[in-house]
Amino acid sequence: MSSEAKRGDVTFKVNGAPPVRIGFLLLGNFTLIAHSAAIEPLRMANQLSGQEHYQWLTLSETGEPVRASDGQRVMVDAAMEDAQDLDIVIVCGGLAPQQAIRKSHLSFLQAAARRGCMIGGIATGAWALAQAGLIDGYRASIHWELIPALQEAFPKVLVTNRLFALEAKRLSAAGGTAALDMMLHLVGQQHGPELMTAISEMVTCDRIRSAQEQQRVPLRHVLGTSQPKLLELVALMEANIEEPLELEDLAETANVSRRQVERLFLKHLGCSPSRYYQNVRLNRARQLLRQTSMTVIQVADACGFASAPHFSKRYHALYGLPPSNERTCEPVQRQVRARREVFMADEFDDFEHSGSPLSSAEMALLAARCEATYGSMGRADARLMAA
Repeated sequence: MSSEAKRGDVTFKVNGAPPVRIGFLLLGNFTLIAHSAAIEPLRMANQLSGQEHYQWLTLSETGEPVRASDGQRVMVDAAMEDAQDLDIVIVCGGLAPQQAIRKSHLSFLQAAARRGCMIGGIATGAWALAQAGLIDGYRASIHWELIPALQEAFPKVLVTNRLFALEAKRLSAAGGTAALDMMLHLVGQQHGPELMTAISEMVTCDRIRSAQEQQRVPLRHVLGTSQPKLLELVALMEANIEEPLELEDLAETANVSRRQVERLFLKHLGCSPSRYYQNVRLNRARQLLRQTSMTVIQVADACGFASAPHFSKRYHALYGLPPSNERTCEPVQRQVRARREVFMADEFDDFEHSGSPLSSAEMALLAARCEATYGSMGRADARLMAA
Protein backbone atom coordinates (compact mmCIF):
# COMPACT_ATOMS: atom_id res chain seq x y z
CA MET A 1 0.00 0.00 0.00
CA SER A 2 1.24 3.49 -0.76
CA SER A 3 2.39 5.51 2.23
CA GLU A 4 0.16 8.36 1.15
CA ALA A 5 -3.51 8.60 0.27
CA LYS A 6 -6.08 11.27 -0.50
CA ARG A 7 -9.26 12.06 1.42
CA GLY A 8 -11.10 15.15 0.27
CA ASP A 9 -8.49 17.85 -0.35
CA VAL A 10 -6.07 16.74 2.37
CA THR A 11 -3.06 14.54 1.66
CA PHE A 12 -2.25 12.34 4.63
CA LYS A 13 -0.07 9.42 5.65
CA VAL A 14 -1.77 6.14 6.47
CA ASN A 15 -1.10 3.67 9.28
CA GLY A 16 2.24 1.96 8.94
CA ALA A 17 3.88 5.00 7.32
CA PRO A 18 6.56 7.10 9.05
CA PRO A 19 5.18 9.58 11.58
CA VAL A 20 3.95 12.92 10.32
CA ARG A 21 6.47 15.57 11.40
CA ILE A 22 4.98 18.89 12.45
CA GLY A 23 6.95 22.05 13.21
CA PHE A 24 5.34 24.78 15.32
CA LEU A 25 6.95 28.12 14.51
CA LEU A 26 6.55 30.44 17.50
CA LEU A 27 6.20 34.16 16.87
CA GLY A 28 6.92 36.65 19.60
CA ASN A 29 3.94 37.10 21.96
CA PHE A 30 2.32 33.87 20.74
CA THR A 31 -0.57 32.53 22.81
CA LEU A 32 0.22 29.43 24.86
CA ILE A 33 -3.36 28.17 24.96
CA ALA A 34 -3.59 27.80 21.18
CA HIS A 35 -0.13 26.23 20.99
CA SER A 36 -0.93 23.67 23.69
CA ALA A 37 -4.37 22.97 22.24
CA ALA A 38 -2.79 22.12 18.90
CA ILE A 39 -0.15 19.76 20.34
CA GLU A 40 -2.26 17.84 22.85
CA PRO A 41 -4.37 15.95 20.24
CA LEU A 42 -1.12 14.74 18.64
CA ARG A 43 0.18 13.42 21.95
CA MET A 44 -3.10 11.66 22.66
CA ALA A 45 -3.26 10.20 19.14
CA ASN A 46 0.08 8.51 19.81
CA GLN A 47 -0.88 7.42 23.31
CA LEU A 48 -4.27 5.97 22.46
CA SER A 49 -3.00 4.13 19.39
CA GLY A 50 0.26 3.03 20.98
CA GLN A 51 2.01 4.18 17.80
CA GLU A 52 4.05 7.23 16.95
CA HIS A 53 1.70 8.68 14.35
CA TYR A 54 3.04 12.20 14.95
CA GLN A 55 6.28 13.91 15.86
CA TRP A 56 6.40 17.60 16.70
CA LEU A 57 8.99 20.20 17.51
CA THR A 58 8.88 23.88 18.37
CA LEU A 59 10.86 26.33 16.27
CA SER A 60 11.97 29.94 16.52
CA GLU A 61 13.79 32.22 14.13
CA THR A 62 17.23 31.59 15.65
CA GLY A 63 16.66 28.72 18.06
CA GLU A 64 16.50 31.09 21.01
CA PRO A 65 13.60 30.98 23.51
CA VAL A 66 10.45 32.92 22.59
CA ARG A 67 8.39 34.99 25.00
CA ALA A 68 4.69 34.13 25.00
CA SER A 69 1.88 36.64 25.41
CA ASP A 70 1.66 35.85 29.14
CA GLY A 71 5.34 36.72 29.62
CA GLN A 72 6.72 33.18 29.85
CA ARG A 73 9.94 32.44 27.99
CA VAL A 74 9.47 29.16 26.12
CA MET A 75 12.39 26.98 25.07
CA VAL A 76 12.32 25.66 21.50
CA ASP A 77 13.77 22.53 19.90
CA ALA A 78 15.55 24.15 16.97
CA ALA A 79 16.04 27.14 14.75
CA MET A 80 13.57 27.11 11.88
CA GLU A 81 16.26 26.75 9.20
CA ASP A 82 17.51 23.57 10.89
CA ALA A 83 14.14 21.84 10.39
CA GLN A 84 13.96 20.87 6.74
CA ASP A 85 12.24 17.46 6.86
CA LEU A 86 8.80 18.58 8.02
CA ASP A 87 5.44 17.52 6.63
CA ILE A 88 3.47 20.36 8.24
CA VAL A 89 4.51 23.82 9.46
CA ILE A 90 2.12 25.72 11.74
CA VAL A 91 2.72 29.34 12.73
CA CYS A 92 1.69 30.11 16.32
CA GLY A 93 0.72 33.77 16.54
CA GLY A 94 -0.62 35.98 19.27
CA LEU A 95 -0.49 39.66 20.09
CA ALA A 96 0.41 42.13 17.31
CA PRO A 97 1.55 39.61 14.68
CA GLN A 98 2.39 42.47 12.31
CA GLN A 99 5.28 43.43 14.59
CA ALA A 100 6.35 39.83 15.33
CA ILE A 101 6.78 38.64 11.74
CA ARG A 102 10.26 38.85 10.21
CA LYS A 103 11.37 38.50 6.60
CA SER A 104 13.18 35.32 7.58
CA HIS A 105 9.86 33.86 8.81
CA LEU A 106 8.27 34.55 5.43
CA SER A 107 11.19 33.07 3.50
CA PHE A 108 11.08 29.93 5.65
CA LEU A 109 7.34 29.49 5.09
CA GLN A 110 7.63 30.05 1.34
CA ALA A 111 10.46 27.51 1.10
CA ALA A 112 8.45 24.97 3.11
CA ALA A 113 5.46 25.46 0.80
CA ARG A 114 7.67 24.91 -2.26
CA ARG A 115 8.82 21.61 -0.76
CA GLY A 116 5.17 20.52 -0.55
CA CYS A 117 4.61 21.03 3.18
CA MET A 118 1.14 21.68 4.50
CA ILE A 119 1.23 25.23 5.91
CA GLY A 120 -0.98 26.49 8.74
CA GLY A 121 -1.53 29.16 11.33
CA ILE A 122 -3.28 29.31 14.68
CA ALA A 123 -4.58 32.30 16.66
CA THR A 124 -3.15 35.13 14.53
CA GLY A 125 -0.70 32.92 12.65
CA ALA A 126 -2.72 33.25 9.44
CA TRP A 127 -1.37 36.80 9.18
CA ALA A 128 2.11 35.40 8.48
CA LEU A 129 0.67 33.04 5.85
CA ALA A 130 -1.11 35.94 4.17
CA GLN A 131 1.98 38.15 4.27
CA ALA A 132 3.99 35.33 2.70
CA GLY A 133 1.43 35.14 -0.12
CA LEU A 134 0.56 31.53 0.71
CA ILE A 135 -3.20 31.77 1.22
CA ASP A 136 -4.40 33.94 -1.66
CA GLY A 137 -7.65 32.35 -2.81
CA TYR A 138 -7.82 30.13 0.28
CA ARG A 139 -10.25 30.32 3.17
CA ALA A 140 -8.43 31.46 6.28
CA SER A 141 -9.47 31.70 9.93
CA ILE A 142 -7.99 34.20 12.35
CA HIS A 143 -9.02 35.47 15.77
CA TRP A 144 -12.07 37.70 15.43
CA GLU A 145 -10.19 40.78 16.65
CA LEU A 146 -8.09 40.75 13.46
CA ILE A 147 -10.72 39.73 10.89
CA PRO A 148 -11.38 43.28 9.61
CA ALA A 149 -7.67 44.13 9.50
CA LEU A 150 -6.77 40.92 7.62
CA GLN A 151 -9.56 41.51 5.10
CA GLU A 152 -8.35 45.07 4.51
CA ALA A 153 -4.65 44.22 4.27
CA PHE A 154 -4.99 41.07 2.11
CA PRO A 155 -8.09 41.29 -0.11
CA LYS A 156 -7.15 38.13 -2.04
CA VAL A 157 -7.47 36.01 1.10
CA LEU A 158 -10.93 34.53 1.72
CA VAL A 159 -11.13 35.53 5.37
CA THR A 160 -13.78 33.60 7.26
CA ASN A 161 -15.34 33.92 10.70
CA ARG A 162 -15.30 30.13 11.06
CA LEU A 163 -13.44 28.47 13.91
CA PHE A 164 -10.98 26.87 11.52
CA ALA A 165 -10.34 26.21 7.86
CA LEU A 166 -8.82 22.97 6.58
CA GLU A 167 -8.43 22.58 2.84
CA ALA A 168 -5.81 21.27 0.41
CA LYS A 169 -2.40 22.02 1.96
CA ARG A 170 -3.52 25.00 4.04
CA LEU A 171 -5.03 25.06 7.51
CA SER A 172 -5.79 27.81 10.01
CA ALA A 173 -7.60 28.18 13.30
CA ALA A 174 -8.96 31.19 15.12
CA GLY A 175 -7.00 30.54 18.30
CA GLY A 176 -7.73 29.29 21.78
CA THR A 177 -9.59 26.00 21.74
CA ALA A 178 -10.33 26.34 18.00
CA ALA A 179 -6.82 24.94 17.48
CA LEU A 180 -7.95 21.80 19.33
CA ASP A 181 -10.92 21.38 17.00
CA MET A 182 -8.76 21.83 13.92
CA MET A 183 -6.19 19.27 15.02
CA LEU A 184 -8.90 16.79 16.03
CA HIS A 185 -10.30 16.97 12.51
CA LEU A 186 -6.83 16.57 11.03
CA VAL A 187 -6.29 13.42 13.12
CA GLY A 188 -9.77 12.22 12.14
CA GLN A 189 -9.02 12.63 8.44
CA GLN A 190 -5.75 10.75 8.80
CA HIS A 191 -6.68 8.00 11.26
CA GLY A 192 -10.47 7.82 11.46
CA PRO A 193 -13.33 9.23 13.55
CA GLU A 194 -13.01 6.77 16.42
CA LEU A 195 -9.52 7.97 17.33
CA MET A 196 -10.69 11.56 16.99
CA THR A 197 -13.62 10.89 19.34
CA ALA A 198 -11.43 9.06 21.84
CA ILE A 199 -9.02 12.00 21.98
CA SER A 200 -11.86 14.45 22.60
CA GLU A 201 -13.03 12.33 25.51
CA MET A 202 -9.54 12.11 26.98
CA VAL A 203 -9.15 15.90 26.99
CA THR A 204 -12.73 16.27 28.34
CA CYS A 205 -13.89 18.14 25.27
CA ASP A 206 -17.69 18.11 25.48
CA ARG A 207 -18.05 18.03 21.70
CA ILE A 208 -16.03 18.28 18.51
CA ARG A 209 -16.93 21.47 16.70
CA SER A 210 -17.10 21.40 12.90
CA ALA A 211 -15.34 23.65 10.41
CA GLN A 212 -18.70 25.26 9.63
CA GLU A 213 -19.13 26.69 13.11
CA GLN A 214 -18.37 30.35 13.55
CA GLN A 215 -16.56 32.29 16.20
CA ARG A 216 -18.89 33.92 18.65
CA VAL A 217 -17.84 37.53 18.34
CA PRO A 218 -19.02 39.58 21.32
CA LEU A 219 -21.67 41.98 20.17
CA ARG A 220 -20.11 44.67 22.34
CA HIS A 221 -16.95 44.35 20.26
CA VAL A 222 -18.91 44.73 17.03
CA LEU A 223 -20.95 47.71 18.16
CA GLY A 224 -18.65 49.25 20.75
CA THR A 225 -20.52 51.59 23.08
CA SER A 226 -22.32 53.45 20.30
CA GLN A 227 -25.59 51.47 20.50
CA PRO A 228 -26.49 50.91 24.16
CA LYS A 229 -30.19 50.38 23.35
CA LEU A 230 -29.42 47.63 20.86
CA LEU A 231 -27.16 45.91 23.38
CA GLU A 232 -29.93 46.15 25.95
CA LEU A 233 -32.45 44.63 23.54
CA VAL A 234 -30.15 41.71 22.69
CA ALA A 235 -29.50 41.09 26.40
CA LEU A 236 -33.27 40.95 26.96
CA MET A 237 -33.62 38.38 24.18
CA GLU A 238 -30.84 36.19 25.59
CA ALA A 239 -32.42 36.35 29.06
CA ASN A 240 -35.86 35.31 27.78
CA ILE A 241 -35.42 32.12 25.75
CA GLU A 242 -38.07 29.76 27.09
CA GLU A 243 -40.82 32.37 27.02
CA PRO A 244 -39.90 34.81 24.25
CA LEU A 245 -41.00 38.40 24.67
CA GLU A 246 -43.19 40.08 22.10
CA LEU A 247 -41.57 42.87 20.12
CA GLU A 248 -43.79 45.43 21.83
CA ASP A 249 -42.66 44.17 25.25
CA LEU A 250 -39.01 44.40 24.23
CA ALA A 251 -39.50 47.95 23.00
CA GLU A 252 -41.37 48.99 26.12
CA THR A 253 -38.78 47.48 28.47
CA ALA A 254 -35.97 49.26 26.61
CA ASN A 255 -38.02 52.46 26.46
CA VAL A 256 -37.93 52.77 22.67
CA SER A 257 -40.57 52.51 19.96
CA ARG A 258 -41.22 49.34 17.97
CA ARG A 259 -40.19 51.13 14.79
CA GLN A 260 -36.91 52.20 16.39
CA VAL A 261 -36.22 48.61 17.43
CA GLU A 262 -36.71 47.45 13.85
CA ARG A 263 -34.43 50.17 12.49
CA LEU A 264 -31.65 49.33 14.98
CA PHE A 265 -31.61 45.65 14.07
CA LEU A 266 -31.78 46.22 10.32
CA LYS A 267 -29.07 48.87 10.35
CA HIS A 268 -26.54 47.24 12.68
CA LEU A 269 -27.28 43.50 12.52
CA GLY A 270 -28.70 43.19 9.01
CA CYS A 271 -31.91 41.39 9.96
CA SER A 272 -35.26 41.89 11.60
CA PRO A 273 -35.62 41.68 15.40
CA SER A 274 -37.76 38.55 15.08
CA ARG A 275 -35.17 36.77 12.91
CA TYR A 276 -32.35 37.66 15.29
CA TYR A 277 -34.39 36.52 18.29
CA GLN A 278 -35.24 33.25 16.57
CA ASN A 279 -31.55 32.61 15.81
CA VAL A 280 -30.64 33.28 19.45
CA ARG A 281 -33.15 30.62 20.51
CA LEU A 282 -31.96 28.17 17.84
CA ASN A 283 -28.36 28.65 18.96
CA ARG A 284 -29.39 27.81 22.51
CA ALA A 285 -31.25 24.77 21.18
CA ARG A 286 -28.13 23.56 19.41
CA GLN A 287 -26.16 23.80 22.65
CA LEU A 288 -28.82 21.81 24.50
CA LEU A 289 -28.98 19.12 21.82
CA ARG A 290 -25.23 18.65 21.85
CA GLN A 291 -24.59 18.98 25.56
CA THR A 292 -27.61 17.36 27.23
CA SER A 293 -29.80 14.26 26.91
CA MET A 294 -32.98 16.31 26.47
CA THR A 295 -35.34 15.11 23.76
CA VAL A 296 -36.03 17.21 20.70
CA ILE A 297 -39.48 18.03 22.08
CA GLN A 298 -38.01 19.12 25.40
CA VAL A 299 -35.43 21.29 23.67
CA ALA A 300 -38.09 22.87 21.49
CA ASP A 301 -40.14 23.71 24.55
CA ALA A 302 -37.13 25.04 26.48
CA CYS A 303 -36.29 27.37 23.60
CA GLY A 304 -39.75 28.82 23.16
CA PHE A 305 -41.05 26.93 20.12
CA ALA A 306 -44.73 26.08 20.11
CA SER A 307 -44.31 22.68 18.42
CA ALA A 308 -41.57 20.21 17.55
CA PRO A 309 -42.37 20.29 13.77
CA HIS A 310 -42.08 24.08 13.69
CA PHE A 311 -38.82 23.88 15.66
CA SER A 312 -37.40 21.21 13.33
CA LYS A 313 -38.30 23.24 10.25
CA ARG A 314 -36.64 26.40 11.55
CA TYR A 315 -33.62 24.45 12.81
CA HIS A 316 -33.10 22.75 9.45
CA ALA A 317 -33.41 26.09 7.64
CA LEU A 318 -30.62 27.63 9.74
CA TYR A 319 -28.19 24.73 10.20
CA GLY A 320 -28.94 22.54 7.18
CA LEU A 321 -29.86 19.41 9.15
CA PRO A 322 -32.70 18.28 11.42
CA PRO A 323 -32.16 18.61 15.17
CA SER A 324 -32.14 14.82 15.60
CA ASN A 325 -28.99 14.61 13.47
CA GLU A 326 -26.99 16.60 16.01
CA ARG A 327 -26.62 13.36 17.94
CA THR A 328 -25.34 11.12 15.15
CA CYS A 329 -21.91 11.01 16.82
CA GLU A 330 -23.29 9.22 19.91
CA PRO A 331 -22.99 5.64 18.50
CA VAL A 332 -19.32 6.28 17.74
CA GLN A 333 -18.74 7.61 21.25
CA ARG A 334 -20.41 4.56 22.78
CA GLN A 335 -18.30 2.26 20.62
CA VAL A 336 -15.12 4.02 21.72
CA ARG A 337 -16.09 3.69 25.40
CA ALA A 338 -16.89 -0.01 24.94
CA ARG A 339 -13.58 -0.68 23.26
CA ARG A 340 -11.74 1.16 26.00
CA GLU A 341 -13.41 -0.96 28.67
CA VAL A 342 -12.37 -4.14 26.82
CA PHE A 343 -8.79 -2.94 26.75
CA MET A 344 -8.47 -1.89 30.38
CA ALA A 345 -7.71 -5.46 31.50
CA ASP A 346 -5.03 -6.04 28.84
CA GLU A 347 -1.31 -6.20 29.53
CA PHE A 348 0.98 -3.70 27.83
CA ASP A 349 3.15 -4.71 24.89
CA ASP A 350 6.85 -3.98 25.14
CA PHE A 351 7.83 -0.56 23.88
CA GLU A 352 10.46 -1.00 21.17
CA HIS A 353 12.94 1.75 20.54
CA SER A 354 15.76 1.88 18.01
CA GLY A 355 18.28 3.58 20.31
CA SER A 356 18.37 6.86 18.36
CA PRO A 357 17.83 10.15 20.25
CA LEU A 358 14.29 10.49 21.54
CA SER A 359 12.03 13.13 20.03
CA SER A 360 9.47 15.03 22.12
CA ALA A 361 6.77 12.75 20.71
CA GLU A 362 8.75 9.61 21.53
CA MET A 363 9.42 10.77 25.08
CA ALA A 364 5.71 11.49 25.57
CA LEU A 365 4.81 8.10 24.12
CA LEU A 366 7.35 6.33 26.34
CA ALA A 367 6.06 8.15 29.42
CA ALA A 368 2.51 7.08 28.54
CA ARG A 369 3.24 3.35 28.38
CA CYS A 370 1.98 2.88 31.94
CA GLU A 371 -1.23 4.79 31.28
CA ALA A 372 -4.36 2.68 31.11
CA THR A 373 -5.17 4.21 27.73
CA TYR A 374 -1.85 3.38 26.09
CA GLY A 375 -2.55 1.65 22.78
CA SER A 376 -6.22 1.23 23.65
CA MET A 377 -7.55 2.10 20.21
CA GLY A 378 -5.13 0.02 18.15
CA ARG A 379 -5.29 -2.99 20.45
CA ALA A 380 -9.09 -3.00 20.57
CA ASP A 381 -9.18 -2.76 16.77
CA ALA A 382 -6.90 -5.80 16.45
CA ARG A 383 -9.01 -7.79 18.89
CA LEU A 384 -12.22 -7.02 17.00
CA MET A 385 -10.62 -7.94 13.69
CA ALA A 386 -9.53 -11.29 15.09
CA ALA A 387 -12.92 -12.01 16.60
